[in-house]
Amino acid sequence: MKDFTEGIQCDYLDTMDMVWERPPTLLDTPMHYCPGCSHSVVHRLLLEVIQELDIQDKTIGVAPVGCSVFAYNYMDIDMQQAAHGRATAVATGIKRVLPDRIVFTYQGDGDLAAIGTAETIHTVNRGENIVIIFINNGIYGMTGGQMAPTTLEGSVTSTTSEGRNISLHGFPIKIADMIALLPGAYYVTRQSVTSAKAVRKTKKALQKAFTNQIENKGGVSFVEVVSNCPSGWKMTPLASNEWIDETIIKYYPLGDIKVPEKG
Repeated sequence: MKDFTEGIQCDYLDTMDMVWERPPTLLDTPMHYCPGCSHSVVHRLLLEVIQELDIQDKTIGVAPVGCSVFAYNYMDIDMQQAAHGRATAVATGIKRVLPDRIVFTYQGDGDLAAIGTAETIHTVNRGENIVIIFINNGIYGMTGGQMAPTTLEGSVTSTTSEGRNISLHGFPIKIADMIALLPGAYYVTRQSVTSAKAVRKTKKALQKAFTNQIENKGGVSFVEVVSNCPSGWKMTPLASNEWIDETIIKYYPLGDIKVPEKG
């Protein structure tokens, strides 16, 4: 493709400030996520944190089945795939065999909060010194838009054509709140990426989580990101973010749920 800037005087560019550039930890390859999906934003934040903490050569990520499986295509770090729901169990094994490595899992709600509930709870209860990143978009995004354990009451999915019915399907599970009750949880927070302000808070939470592990504070650092699924929700990216801000966070309020005691 012809470079239309060739031969054009652009001296003014020398006076402009760089406000963003792709971190080298994020591979220069087209993403497979649907337009507007939160995964791409969280990927960028995660890899910016890894770069800024200078831990690229010692970080190992674990992702299971679901949209999170695409992560291997974009992260220039060591990655290990896990069976559906087993990411925290695999991460436990890696961290115990290689305690000097920085280990994290990257999981969706259909994985972590459904088939992986047992692994999640017991990993946290053991106080494993890892980071768990939980992408909660309230739906099975990859496999057909089915109801997930975190789907809100009344939400229409491919398996709840008349909306989630509490008497039939039970209540949406607040995983982070459950995790915070376990003594092995060191830091638990719930954030989003629906605005620039929210993005900054999520990055700060990720920085704190990884710093906890680097400093061997002990216990799991659990970062939930309330996310969108424009395709699964049958919404535009803008409408899906508005839905999060106006509806979802009323049930899943943002902010720190458990922080280390000062002393």
